[in-house]
Amino acid sequence: MLKHMWLVHNHPSGDPTPSHADIDMTKTIVETAKPLGISVHDHIIIGRNGHASLKGLRLI
Repeated sequence: MLKHMWLVHNHPSGDPTPSHADIDMTKTIVETAKPLGISVHDHIIIGRNGHASLKGLRLI
């Protein structure tokens, strides 16, 4: 059985641009989940006027 997870959080500032901390934390979660058979499908950041997808930005 394949297991997938989506990560989602918001930026209260309203700017959905991923921070270095967002990118680093996501990469850590991806690597930690791999041996457990879990793949991270995407990490979405919600902002006031839109969203950002780390997968769409090719950051994961």
